Amino acid sequence: MRHRKKVKKLGRTASHRRATLRNMATALINHHQIKTTLGKAKAARSYVEKLITTGKKDSVHARRQAFKLLQNRTLVKKLFDEIAPSFSDRNGGYTRVVKLGPRTGDGAEMAVLQLVGFEQLIIDEQEKQKQKRKERVEKKKAKEAEEAEAAEVVTEEPVEKEKEKEEKEAKKKATEEKKEAKEEKPKEAKAKKPKKETKPAKAEAKKKEAKSSSKKKTEKKKEDKE
Repeated sequence: MRHRKKVKKLGRTASHRRATLRNMATALINHHQIKTTLGKAKAARSYVEKLITTGKKDSVHARRQAFKLLQNRTLVKKLFDEIAPSFSDRNGGYTRVVKLGPRTGDGAEMAVLQLVGFEQLIIDEQEKQKQKRKERVEKKKAKEAEEAEAAEVVTEEPVEKEKEKEEKEAKKKATEEKKEAKEEKPKEAKAKKPKKETKPAKAEAKKKEAKSSSKKKTEKKKEDKE
């Protein structure tokens, strides 16, 4: 028997349900408004309102109870210092559920859960988000324009690079031809110059001349004797 058990299970286990409600409460305290399904918005509404009533007590025990549910010190501080004091005149009804109609994908009923009295902050936050989107779009367009310019420059660069390569190759060929011409000139000069006779060759030539002269003298003597 389920007497007095009006828990909205949301198709989740107990631990999963606690985690989803905690996440929704943290998002609502941070941004003062969240967009979700109608069932989850109604479940989170009671969860957040209980937190705000504990925040109105402003005691150490109340802070510990809030921390047990939120698990975040900065959010507990924000709850006790900013959100709970703004509802000091109210005895309940701290949140508002606004129906948005069915979702396009699966037809689930959508709703907006927001804190009462924080409408101006919500509007300011939406304007900031719009401004950020505009800046993002402008940056993207500027980046695309820079990439297009860079692409144009890249198409022009290869022609210049080819010209530079051709000039370098021509210079290299000219330097190589000059080196070859310089190397060929000394070889030709060496070929034209007569080789100097070495000392041993001179000595041999003298010996040969002396022998020929001695032979001639001996022949003359023989002729004279005859």
